[in-house]
Parts: sequence; structure tokens; C-alpha cells
Amino acid sequence: MAERIGLYGGSFNPIHCGHLIVARSIRERLDLGRVIFLPSRRPPHKADEGLAAVEHRSEMVRRAITSEPGFEFSDYDLTRDGPCYTIDTVAYFRGRIAKGVELFWIIGGDSLAELPTWRRARELVDACRIVTVARPGVGGVDWEALGKLFDDVQVKRLRGGVVDTPLIDISSTDIRCRIRDGRSIRYLVPDCVRDYINEHGLYRAT
Repeated sequence: MAERIGLYGGSFNPIHCGHLIVARSIRERLDLGRVIFLPSRRPPHKADEGLAAVEHRSEMVRRAITSEPGFEFSDYDLTRDGPCYTIDTVAYFRGRIAKGVELFWIIGGDSLAELPTWRRARELVDACRIVTVARPGVGGVDWEALGKLFDDVQVKRLRGGVVDTPLIDISSTDIRCRIRDGRSIRYLVPDCVRDYINEHGLYRAT
């Protein structure tokens, strides 16, 4: 069986236990050999308000995954100029892995609804397998709307990529709010990430 590699991109601002639980679940469900975490310098679909510096976000990811077998870190999206488009990241990895290796791009249900607005979205669906994980508070997918951009074969691929995972109601936005309000983030992020945030005074009110 050909190797399967998962690519998990995001701002990770900060990385939290929900990210890690989802990544492990996807790795087990799809028999992925590796899941590569790719913090983004400037996600094109998100405002950069409250975005911690790249060196902080990358170090938190490194620390969070260091003891998890099969989890890896890549700074590819951090070293690029301009927005980090998924199609470019997938093309980069496709050009550096053995022929026949399957690439999976992991997204949340909210991102699937936004997929038609992504750069070269139709090409992206053909270039890798989009894996969509369920997220709390996200309703059913509007497949009819997706069908306006993607053909029947592509919609079928997207449908087949929806994977049931544990519903972990943790968000980076809530974590940042809790820090600004002086509330605990224990159990929401790994202890090593919490210690790093405290050490560097990240996300505190200014």
C-alpha cells in the first residue's frame, strides 16, 4: 500500500488540544503514515488581528507535537512571501515526495463551505484528497452550492472525504479571549504550550 501523508495547515494561533485530537483521529481513521503540521504566515481567508508572531506559533506547534509519533512540523508556509495558498503548498509537497504517495489536506466543515472561494479550488480537489472533519456548531454541507463550481466527480470526492471525528469544542479564538480576560486555559492546550504562552506573555490585553 502506498504511503499516505496528511497535511494540516492553519494559523494555529495557538495550537490546542482539539487540533491534536483531530489530527490523531484522522491519522488512525485513514491510516496515514504522517501528519505534517503547517502553520501559516498569513492565512488568506482569515484576518490577522491578534495573530502571534510566526516564531511563537511555530515553536508552540513544535512543542505540542514533539512526543506524538507520526506528527511532523514544516515551516514551508512560514517562509513564503504573501498569502499561503493551499494549492501552492500541495504542489510543493507533491514535487518532493515519491510517486504514488497519497496526499490528504485536512480541513474543518466551515472551510469546506468556503472552498469555492479558494485559489484554483477545482485544481486543488484533483491534486489531493480533501479530508473534512466535523466541527461543533457547523451545520450540514450545502452540496448543491458546491456543485455550482465542482463537477459531479469532484463533489463525490469531497463527499467521500467527510470523516467523523470527535467533536471537540475548543477554539483558538476562545483561548485568546480567556487569556485576555485572565482566565485559565488549562486542559485546552498542552501544558508545554500554556507554559510557552505564559513565558512570552502572548495574547494578553494591551
